[in-house]
Amino acid sequence: MTIELYDATLRDGMQGEGMTLTAQEKVRVAHRLDELGLDLIEAGFPASNPKELELFGLLAQESFGHAQIVAFGMTRRRGAAAAEDEALRTLAACFTPVTTIVGKTWDLHLEKVVRVDREENLAMIAESVAFLVAEGKRVIYDAEHFFDAWRSDAAYALACLRAAAAAGAERVVLCDTNGSSLPHEVGAATAAVRDGLGGDVPLGIHCHNDLECGVANTLAAVLAGATHVQGTMNGIGERTGNANLVSIVANLQLKLGHELLSDEQLAGLTGAAHFVDEALNLVPDPSQPFVGRNAFAHKGGLHVAGVRADAATFEHMEPALVGNARALLISELAGRQTVAEKAAAAGIALDDAGAARVIERVKALEHGGFQFEAADGSFELLLRKEAGEYEPLFRLESWRVIVEQRADGKVETEATIKIWVGGERFVRTAEGNGPVNALDAALRGAIGEIHPHLRDIELVNYKVRILDEHHGTGATTRVLIDVSDGDATWGTIGVDENVIAASWQALVDSLAYAEQPSRTRASADRA
Repeated sequence: MTIELYDATLRDGMQGEGMTLTAQEKVRVAHRLDELGLDLIEAGFPASNPKELELFGLLAQESFGHAQIVAFGMTRRRGAAAAEDEALRTLAACFTPVTTIVGKTWDLHLEKVVRVDREENLAMIAESVAFLVAEGKRVIYDAEHFFDAWRSDAAYALACLRAAAAAGAERVVLCDTNGSSLPHEVGAATAAVRDGLGGDVPLGIHCHNDLECGVANTLAAVLAGATHVQGTMNGIGERTGNANLVSIVANLQLKLGHELLSDEQLAGLTGAAHFVDEALNLVPDPSQPFVGRNAFAHKGGLHVAGVRADAATFEHMEPALVGNARALLISELAGRQTVAEKAAAAGIALDDAGAARVIERVKALEHGGFQFEAADGSFELLLRKEAGEYEPLFRLESWRVIVEQRADGKVETEATIKIWVGGERFVRTAEGNGPVNALDAALRGAIGEIHPHLRDIELVNYKVRILDEHHGTGATTRVLIDVSDGDATWGTIGVDENVIAASWQALVDSLAYAEQPSRTRASADRA
């Protein structure tokens, strides 16, 4: 059974809160989805607004290797002929060979929203599909609120599908628009529809995630006979989102044996998922199944030992199949072997006694608020200190930050640092848009005299967390930062009751880590 993959990220996904892309960004996303191997990419409503008009104009000039672009619309207005409906005429004139139209199925919507009787609704469906087919379009029909309609009046819900199929729709899609259904309900309804239609028209499934069953419902529909699946990348969409197409694809291919993507395309799944998040200015969810940073991360000592003996003991699949990688996390739960492997990877000579000291040190630091799972740079520095291989970049004399708010409301921030490097004293002052930015600029200005390449390292993420809120403004603060040299990114951590002091610790570690042999060796290898 061949499964058709339909992506709705650029239309349905954009209905999620805060989700927005420019027309040019949408074109880039479309090309990435095409490279991934998806069959159909729903771009949106043609000419519904200036951005959509620009998007379809751009897409008309693009070439795609595999995917086809889909234009989306609705059935005709009540009381109007399909050929005279402006929205349908726009769909007919669009360059896309495939058109998806959505129509009503649930009697609640007929009564409360469109206010038409059942026969008129069936006519709206059939005439709209027939008009587009006559205009040379391949038509997919989305039966909105299908499962709510099925529970209310299964016979009428089926009649809506028959009207679309008889008019020429090549797919009829069962939509769980409210996300109100459970997998057993979706499976049973899909099987009943398959039998009711007699297999004459392929079935599709479109699920939302309000019950956190979007992926499970989609898989249940496929097991019951659906051959067309719709979803969005990373599950973005209105309310709690749509069914996550990333997880759907991985489950269908790796767990149910459907050949959807080539091995190379499947290995690009993690990269494609992260690309869409980054385009939307979202931090990729580290706990997302299959593609998240933590999807194959192991922290507990027994888990790490099991994975080391045989990865199948605590992993359901090989991470590389979807372009991900295994991670062994450092924490108070880590064993000596995990520490030894981390040290070996960094080129650090650490014996069993040293590994034991590291574990005890990690336990003490984590009790005080540190957390090294996302601070690989700081952890390597800790390893080097325990192994006696750490050379600080400088000796601190002092740092100072001045924040001044003027009567006009403008805030000025200035930082001064005094450090010693190789017997020479450096004093630097810098301004910034905040205390941390000013400190960062002053530190780079000083240390850059000796290590000029450190000026090119960029702070790409800065996170602050209050650890004991009940202490109010005196609470301990954890600062995690990520920095990048353009090729690699690493994390460092600082913990203190003073947020600026915690930030200083993390900043210093970020630059110190860049000078360690493991980093300079990696840079030389890339060169």
